Amino acid sequence: MRLSTTISRILLFFFVSLFAISSLLPGGMGSVPMAFAQSQVVPNFWHPSERIAKPDLSNVQRLRFLTTTDFPPFNFIDRNKRLTGFHVDLARAICSELDIMPKCQIQALPWDELQKAMEDGEGEAIIAGLQATSDNREKYEFSRPYLHIPARFVARTADGLGEPMTLAAVRNRTGLVRGSVHADWFRTAYPNAQTITYETRAQALDALQRERVDLVFSDALSLSFWLVSEASKDCCSFAGGPYIGEALTGPGLMIAFAGGRTELAAAADYALKQINEKGVFAELYLRYFPLGLY
Repeated sequence: MRLSTTISRILLFFFVSLFAISSLLPGGMGSVPMAFAQSQVVPNFWHPSERIAKPDLSNVQRLRFLTTTDFPPFNFIDRNKRLTGFHVDLARAICSELDIMPKCQIQALPWDELQKAMEDGEGEAIIAGLQATSDNREKYEFSRPYLHIPARFVARTADGLGEPMTLAAVRNRTGLVRGSVHADWFRTAYPNAQTITYETRAQALDALQRERVDLVFSDALSLSFWLVSEASKDCCSFAGGPYIGEALTGPGLMIAFAGGRTELAAAADYALKQINEKGVFAELYLRYFPLGLY
């Protein structure tokens, strides 16, 4: 899973700005997200009755997470030239939960070098949105999903469109991005709906502002940051709830561990569930996704 270079740069600009502004507030970085947090839904992908045993990692000499610097808000360089982001803090939280902080390292590399570095033994895990495709599953051991990026509708706030979105989608014009999984899914789900296809998400959102379409259907991550950007002119908001499914989100975001390191994947699953139950995941989610995805 990778965002386009243009989208990544836009999100990077937003997040660097957010970090800079929040650093001036009394509570630091936590102050800005909590202003949004009260109304947000934090996703939970773990069954409360499930029990996962804590594995013995006493023989593990090192756990080096490999990531990138160009995938905000998951991993990027902040204004102080520090590697930061949701993935970076999540890796640290996992290591803390497993009581192996002295053995944990995080290294940033270009995206194209991540898998070669794993093959050369320079890291034990990739936490950078590597998809769990059938080919990748033959090479790596994957943790269970820790996040899905849902699909959402956005609409002009003044129009008051909302649930049931089945009716809203049929009765209104929806902007789609050519070649996207969201466009393919929408046409299958709503074969009789009125749609207009655009080459880019920016064009579709511009059409929404100009009232050439009434809805835009795309990934919630990109849409959420557009909604809080100056480009949106505070025109719009999410309409209806999130859409999650294999056709839209794939298998979700997972951590890829070196082939054969099943004990590390199992340890990550244990830590991720504990982090979720203790509220640590919710804190990280609200910090880096202040508008929410769900």
